[in-house]
Amino acid sequence: MIKVKRALISVSDKTGILELARGLHYFGVEIISTGGTAKTIREAGIPVKDVSEYTGFPEMLDGRVKTLHPKIHGGLLALRDNPEHMKTVTEHGIGLIDMVVVNLYPFEKVIQKKNVSLEEAIENIDIGGPSMLRSAAKNYKSVAVVTNPARYEEVLKELKTNSGILPDALLFNLAVEVFERTGAYDRAIAQFLNKRFSSEAFTSLPQNISMSFVKVQDLRYGENPHQPAAFYRDADSVSGLAKMKQLHGKELSFNNILDLYAAADIAYAFANPAAVVIKHNNPCGVAEDKELSKAYLNAWSCDKLSAFGGIIGLNRPVDKKTAEAIIKSGFMECIIAPAFEKSAQDVLTQKKNLRLIELAAEDFKKDKYDFKKVSGGLLLQEADTRELKPEELKVVTKKKPTKAQVDSMLFGWKVVKYVKSNAIVLAKGTKTIGIGMGQTSRVDSAELALRRAGKLSKGAVLASDAFLPKADTLIKAAKMGVKAIIQTGGSIADPEVIKEADKRGITMVVTGIRHFRH
Repeated sequence: MIKVKRALISVSDKTGILELARGLHYFGVEIISTGGTAKTIREAGIPVKDVSEYTGFPEMLDGRVKTLHPKIHGGLLALRDNPEHMKTVTEHGIGLIDMVVVNLYPFEKVIQKKNVSLEEAIENIDIGGPSMLRSAAKNYKSVAVVTNPARYEEVLKELKTNSGILPDALLFNLAVEVFERTGAYDRAIAQFLNKRFSSEAFTSLPQNISMSFVKVQDLRYGENPHQPAAFYRDADSVSGLAKMKQLHGKELSFNNILDLYAAADIAYAFANPAAVVIKHNNPCGVAEDKELSKAYLNAWSCDKLSAFGGIIGLNRPVDKKTAEAIIKSGFMECIIAPAFEKSAQDVLTQKKNLRLIELAAEDFKKDKYDFKKVSGGLLLQEADTRELKPEELKVVTKKKPTKAQVDSMLFGWKVVKYVKSNAIVLAKGTKTIGIGMGQTSRVDSAELALRRAGKLSKGAVLASDAFLPKADTLIKAAKMGVKAIIQTGGSIADPEVIKEADKRGITMVVTGIRHFRH
């Protein structure tokens, strides 16, 4: 425990600082401060001493050098129970500092600015702040170190409860928070400079990976109710699902977050009004249409049985007509969309537990990298953002596809990228009619998709996320009336598959691109 007698305050984010300073003054704490912080405190009528007065040395180099002084760091680092340390500080006239309140220059915020200059970024690299924080945190048994404004109220409460004394448990927790903060700060600087100075070829996959995340919320539970779980956001920025806003419904679970991401990932990939229904991270149905309500109904109709209890993704503000269609389609867990019209909310909030999640399309930014955690390490790859252009299609059969078939092929190909391998998608126009996923053989996935589509398979397009290793998938599709196939190509069995397609009057194109999703 420590009795706080002297505090150094130097903050960029001045949220709550006057309340803290008033509280410290009430407990008789001497406050020393720098530049703008000292000015703010003084103008509020709270006694404060400038750091330059305290050290006897002026601030210089446009404020780059203010607190890098033995009277500051000696007062922070001196071990109070070490006679030699105490003798040294006394000989050199160094006073002890019992509390440091510092938050850092807003480097992470500055580099988010569009076209930020290197010079501006560098000027927002804090030097004195991290130095003081680390000095104080190293000596946490004797110095309280506060870097998070959200902690001010707790600190004042402890001072009030304990007559100006702070307990050991709080001192330790504050120190840990400092090292987490300075570590994340240094990582943000290193990543920015590496990206700015290195060539794209060199930085496509980084040599070292350092990640920092901040808890957003605890979740109802993990993949199963016996597993505690929480949702964290990237410490460097707030985007993607970290910007979602829950408007209605019970709290989210781990699986809800995963499925919401999958729903937004698919729905927001389409330019026209689009809808998707997700179940266990796979699409049950996907559709585009001129009207959002029709897109939803087409997506839901693809596999009504699997859609029960699913997650809905929509890429347009939800209107009343779409909301009514959703209510009529039965129990659903969540809906994620850019917005919800008031009339739609009135309809949807009749379902007490239905979660309504708002996320602007511009806030849903695809991450550059995809991570998979394995025991003992981490797998990293660039995210699968490859788009297929119509001119890249290579027709390999005698029969050429119609324009309508090409449009449907491109739709099916976009959807199959989001389906777990082995993946088969059957489409008519811009709606799925059958999806087969996650099977250990491609023909099993095809059988699943064809069974779900039933009679609708007649005249449909089949999309496969990889090449057809045999003609068996094509034969089964042909028997059900499928008229066009889009697949990767490149199998040693290509001649056999193409020959079978010609025999059965099927048009087939290859892409040269594979979309495995494990």
